[in-house]
Amino acid sequence: MSEVFMYADETGNLDYNIAGGGSKYFGIGTATFEGDHHLALWEGHRLRLAHSRAGLAFPRGYHAKNDNHRTRTEVYDVIKAQAPRFDTTFLAKENAYDSVRNKGDLYLYRMAWFLHFKEIAKQVTVQGDTLYVVVATLGTSARKRAFEAAIREVCEDHAPSRRDVVVCHWDSCTSWGLQVADYGLWAVQRKLERGDDSFMEAVQPTLRTFFTPWGTAQKK
Repeated sequence: MSEVFMYADETGNLDYNIAGGGSKYFGIGTATFEGDHHLALWEGHRLRLAHSRAGLAFPRGYHAKNDNHRTRTEVYDVIKAQAPRFDTTFLAKENAYDSVRNKGDLYLYRMAWFLHFKEIAKQVTVQGDTLYVVVATLGTSARKRAFEAAIREVCEDHAPSRRDVVVCHWDSCTSWGLQVADYGLWAVQRKLERGDDSFMEAVQPTLRTFFTPWGTAQKK
């Protein structure tokens, strides 16, 4: 029996107004570490300390979309050495059925998490394992509670048999693992949407799944 740690983040907005500036995809990405990974967590902490010593403050941790090129390169260097397992699921919103669109943004979030979790949880665990699912918080207080309830519902209803699943809903700034998931998802998203694989070198070797169950969005 082992302990497995799955850190999850999301990308894209949850509305279908793509022509009005909304994202083409809503995506879920996970970075998974098996067993004790305290050294990986310490290395992420140590990197922030080194940046602080150099006069660069990251009080909210790392976020690939906002960090500059040099910071991204340094973070990806650490991630590449740690080599967690990456998995991604992207839903092309323009291909959603009307029946799905009409159910709103929370349903889209739950659908993405369901399609991702039900497959990846089976792949990263065996019977008897404990799976810690650490998910980045999203939205205001009321929406956070709704999204957390959706996550817990999926994990309780669709966890593989004889696994003990523990769900944690944390702010991304509190966890290096969540920041790793963010960085992995961002790199894959850039390749999917823009054909830009500049940062895939750190992610590709351990990217185990790239799932687009609704197909791909039209390129314009």
